[in-house]
Amino acid sequence: MQYSVTAVVVSYNRAGLLDECLSALNAQTRRPDSLVIVDNASTDGALQVARDFAGRTPIPAYILELRENTGGAGGFCAGIAYAVANGSAEPGIAEYVWLMDDDTVPTPTALEQLLAAADECVTVNDRLPTALGSKAVWVDGREHLMNKPRPRAVLAKGEREMAGGAYQVRSLSFVSCMLNMGAIRGRRRLPISAFFLWNDDFEYTTALLRNGVGYYVPASEVVHKTKKFGSSDADPGQRFYNEVRNKIWMLRFCRSDFSFGGLLSFLAKTARRWLLTVMRAGDRPLILQCLRDGWRDGWHTEPESNAEIFARACPPLVPDIERISL
Repeated sequence: MQYSVTAVVVSYNRAGLLDECLSALNAQTRRPDSLVIVDNASTDGALQVARDFAGRTPIPAYILELRENTGGAGGFCAGIAYAVANGSAEPGIAEYVWLMDDDTVPTPTALEQLLAAADECVTVNDRLPTALGSKAVWVDGREHLMNKPRPRAVLAKGEREMAGGAYQVRSLSFVSCMLNMGAIRGRRRLPISAFFLWNDDFEYTTALLRNGVGYYVPASEVVHKTKKFGSSDADPGQRFYNEVRNKIWMLRFCRSDFSFGGLLSFLAKTARRWLLTVMRAGDRPLILQCLRDGWRDGWHTEPESNAEIFARACPPLVPDIERISL
């Protein structure tokens, strides 16, 4: 199978890590065909790192310079919108976007292994995968459980497992996640920028994978250079506000992401997660305040549209966003 892959890297105030990430993309055994770097109004020199890299890499590179920090959610919305709008959609070529944060450093064969899994998916399931995700490890080699997805409980279609320990999933993290542009065009959806951070990747990949096939591919490995090692149930601190508000927004505005059974599972897992977060909190008053504020805003506000956000952050991108979205 022939593939065209656009890598999308979202950057904010981590110039050193961004340089590592971009250098690792350059060193891939199978390089991306193009690259979009989204700078979220960095103030530490990260934008200059992106410009310098774009000037020397053989990978065709484009930099989206946003006027304000739109968070990871907005950054990936912008990068996907630009990549899909400028894709070729040529017959016989499968187009993908490969997403990652600036603290993600792909090992040399990360993309090669994702594309090998895509080939196997075609062989095994007679269809291209909607999404594929890499194994993320921390700097000491331990697997980053915060990025490890659970196996899909109920299959919509396709085989449950493939070679090398790959297994079907219901959602994926944006830490090295490859998404099918055709599925994005067909679903007419982009990440919800108003989420800012937390659950944007869960919501978006859940929407794409409701009726699609997606696999976690441990043979494709990246190093996720977070400041601390942690799992998905680590104490989130102030960010717990986004967890609560965004989950309620999902319940109110994104029910089509789920089947009835999937919605019940989502509610049960969310309740358990919130309870454990409160019980394990190092600063319980802060977590309880975030819970109250997120609950209030989740029920009494609505997410600003992507077009409204990018009318401020990057006006030239608005037509692309509107063409792709409903």
